[in-house]
Amino acid sequence: MSSPSICEVGSRLVQEYTTKTPQKLKLIDAYLGYIMVTGIIQFIYCCLVGTFPFNSFLSGFISTVASFILGVCLRIQVNPANNIVFKDISVERAFADFIFAHGVLHLVVLNFIG
Repeated sequence: MSSPSICEVGSRLVQEYTTKTPQKLKLIDAYLGYIMVTGIIQFIYCCLVGTFPFNSFLSGFISTVASFILGVCLRIQVNPANNIVFKDISVERAFADFIFAHGVLHLVVLNFIG
């Protein structure tokens, strides 16, 4: 019995993801991917150019990390597989909490920039 190759595992992962993941979760995953790429670009820019306005870099990077964490929390709460754990929280309530936390986050970031 041979073990499956990496290509087989990758194609099976993509196939399972496209067929079994709800559209809402795919949209949240796209948002998480965008936020991750933004954070990586900010970090690379910091390494190449420098951090002269350090507060600007720090607040931008903290904003992307916190946005990613808030997005992961939203994905966990909206995932139908987690209905047992989050049975008292509706999808609308989870999204409202996400929006409120983002508002607070961006107020803190704007305050930190100065």
